[in-house]
Amino acid sequence: MAEGKVIGKVTHYYDKLGVAIVELADTLKVGDKVKFVKGDSELEQAIESMQIERAAVDSAKKGAVIGVKANEPVKEGAVVYMA
Repeated sequence: MAEGKVIGKVTHYYDKLGVAIVELADTLKVGDKVKFVKGDSELEQAIESMQIERAAVDSAKKGAVIGVKANEPVKEGAVVYMA
């Protein structure tokens, strides 16, 4: 099971783009390592880029809805932890 601080939840995943839409419960910056967890499915990766409304940003605060490039498909409803 994942440990660490919950920083958000995946609300949507775009297969063709490989982009997860995450509603943040805490601050996130480019370079942070995160873990996407849903059931037995886990993906750990560093945040290489993020966008808010298609504009690239270096960080986002609690309450923001961001798009992040996922290295592998992630499931809607996955919890995002700080790794």
